[in-house]
Amino acid sequence: MLVRKQNAETCCGSVCSPPSSSASSHMLSRLDTAAEQMMVHKDFQAAFDTCDGGLESLDSLEQEDNRCAEFKAGFCILGIQALAELNQWHRVLPWVLKQYEYQEKIPAKIMQMCILLYSKVGEPAVTQEAARVWLHCLSNSRVLGFGTVAELYLLHVLVPLGHTQEARELIVGDIGKSTFTEDQRQTALDVVEEKEKRNQETPLNPGCNLDSEIAANSVSSQGAVVHKLWAMLRFVYRKFLMAGSGTFPLRRVFVVFLLLYLLFVRMDPALPSSFVWISKLLQLLKQMWRTMFAPYHQTFTQSKEL
Repeated sequence: MLVRKQNAETCCGSVCSPPSSSASSHMLSRLDTAAEQMMVHKDFQAAFDTCDGGLESLDSLEQEDNRCAEFKAGFCILGIQALAELNQWHRVLPWVLKQYEYQEKIPAKIMQMCILLYSKVGEPAVTQEAARVWLHCLSNSRVLGFGTVAELYLLHVLVPLGHTQEARELIVGDIGKSTFTEDQRQTALDVVEEKEKRNQETPLNPGCNLDSEIAANSVSSQGAVVHKLWAMLRFVYRKFLMAGSGTFPLRRVFVVFLLLYLLFVRMDPALPSSFVWISKLLQLLKQMWRTMFAPYHQTFTQSKEL
């Protein structure tokens, strides 16, 4: 998910020079096996187990062997990828700290991967403390990749969490001045200011916003019910018209029953949305009255005149 094939090849490439001992040759073979299990066979659990076992076997190498750090970084990079593919991202940082013991000793490449991974899964706060300690370690400021860690920490941890004050201090402080160009610092400040602006535009009273949303949903729901009711009444009315001349009393009973049902059972006159119901209902009843009862009224009037 985070590491592509070229990353694995780069990691392996850093240790693919001729081995200086049989132990180094064995470590290189295990690293190649883990990469093959992940990239070719897609067996992520086996790849992680190989990396974890390889890290435990590194104790057998002489600590002064400068390739020990390269092997450890290679196993960790592939192991992080395997855990991410297994959706066990919550194990990544504890597992990495188990290998390096101290946060400031984590290699820059691995710190970058941890920040990106936890940002991707929506948990940037997990790496906040580790990244802060790492960046304020003086020896890390001379490491290749320090600027990338600072940039990722700013954009993927501080800004999403809304820690704009700390972000601004990072930009204008010693880390920002030694890492970013003037244009980059200005761009970063613009991002922080935009985040602050969005935070200020957020309603101060979430309860009011929630009530408004509930009211809007209620009105929308009632509007849908009105539409369905309108269609149902038209359908029932057509059925009554097809029933013949003997249905006059039934029509009247139906209209009265429907009106009483809506007014006393389904509608709350205290709701503003009820006015929409009443208006539409009155229009519908007038239309039904003219269609159903007007002929009888006209006949009765003409018979009286005669």
